[in-house]
Amino acid sequence: MKRATLIRRIATAAKRSGLDWGQVASKGNHEKWRLGTTVQVSIPRHTEINEITAQAILKSTESELGEGWWK
Repeated sequence: MKRATLIRRIATAAKRSGLDWGQVASKGNHEKWRLGTTVQVSIPRHTEINEITAQAILKSTESELGEGWWK
């Protein structure tokens, strides 16, 4: 999955749910993003993100966006 697509999918879902989504820190090969008030996600700075990694990132946002929201 493209990195931009992953970020856009989460941003769109966050906007629909009325949650904040933004970059918190940028260091090394990863960026930290915050969803709502509780979830922090680490996203690699690669153009292409492995599907397994992308699914794990999407799954980590379930506590704020709801179970299986990306399916």
